[in-house]
Amino acid sequence: MSGTAPDGGLYVPENLPHFDPDALTQIDTVSDLATQLLAPFFEGSALSDQLGEICDEAFSFPARLQLLEKSERGSLSVLELFHGPTAAFKDFGARFLAACMTRIIGTPDRGTVPVTVLVATSGDTGGAVAAAFHRKPGVRVVVLFPDGRVTARQQHQLTCWGDNIISLAVRGGFDECQRLAKEMFADAELVQRYRLCSANSINVGRLLPQSVYYAQASLANDRRNSLPSSFVIPTGNLGNAFAGIWAKQMGLPIDQIILATNANRTIPEFLGSGEWNPRASIPTLASAMDVGDPSNMERLLNLWGDAAEIGRRLRAVSVSDESIAQQIAAEYARSGLAWCPHTATAFNVYRDLPDEERSEHHFIIIATAHAAKFESIVEPLIGETIELPDELSRLLKWPASFETIDAVTDEITSRL
Repeated sequence: MSGTAPDGGLYVPENLPHFDPDALTQIDTVSDLATQLLAPFFEGSALSDQLGEICDEAFSFPARLQLLEKSERGSLSVLELFHGPTAAFKDFGARFLAACMTRIIGTPDRGTVPVTVLVATSGDTGGAVAAAFHRKPGVRVVVLFPDGRVTARQQHQLTCWGDNIISLAVRGGFDECQRLAKEMFADAELVQRYRLCSANSINVGRLLPQSVYYAQASLANDRRNSLPSSFVIPTGNLGNAFAGIWAKQMGLPIDQIILATNANRTIPEFLGSGEWNPRASIPTLASAMDVGDPSNMERLLNLWGDAAEIGRRLRAVSVSDESIAQQIAAEYARSGLAWCPHTATAFNVYRDLPDEERSEHHFIIIATAHAAKFESIVEPLIGETIELPDELSRLLKWPASFETIDAVTDEITSRL
């Protein structure tokens, strides 16, 4: 519920459980797999007996693994994580977190101050969290998003809820939104007064369920090919990527992990130079990855120590807007499939790998969001109209409302 530790740092498990992949091969549903994988983290907690129903509630839509290309010794698949209520991978973690938190809160007494879920978003997180907590008793959500730096459809998803959801456009980029959230969590008086908690990927309750779809995909690929999977993961704040790293650390059949970033080069520059140099984010086509100071680097350093050791275990590659746009068009010409800019970033990294590496490994690209959320970018590049998923179509019919604020905490508290 606290999200961050009392000293402002991030929570990590003291140790990770280790699983034998062979013992998990007979588990058919993602909900059952989640229950098995997450049980050690819930042992002895008040939620341990409810974990199965929490997983049923959170994992109620598929993480579809689509095989695109196959050679004699290698293959390429895409893990589609956009089949949830807001058409983005954030739905998995947000729904799991909401299912846990609402059970912890229980039925609030009349007059009790609601728990305030404070979420900074670069595009998709806020919509997923708002959807997960919408109209939940005893909870209100404050969504902070960068003014003018998300697509029109993303903004609508962030601002169409009303009721217990407060949507605030912050003048500045995602880093200003994240800084505001950190400042409020660092103020003990504010935390107590508003019962603050976080739904960003700084919250371990977001990362643990995201490790499940890496487990599911790698197990399915292992059954198909009897070999581990290598993942290419689009990343900004390192949350989704770190969930994949945790899955590998827990013994799932995962080989390489390659991070695909946009023109915000903080991560690849760190792995190349050893110097951590966070800076203001710059806007790109892959806006949900526009992060100049990724908070989950703390967890990565805690796990592996320094840039040299991290660099021995994974790679990070930066992709320009020009290359992202070209890749969207190229993949559509190749397969007739339209991918969002973030997924296209991962495709670009994969296509640039040496032919030998691609032909001898089983790669899975993480598809983070439905292309229809980025229609203003994707449709001109492919020359086609992208069909809206049913859930997104429904949300776009709702009226939207938000306020624009300066990047100071008083602007938030005055609205609580």
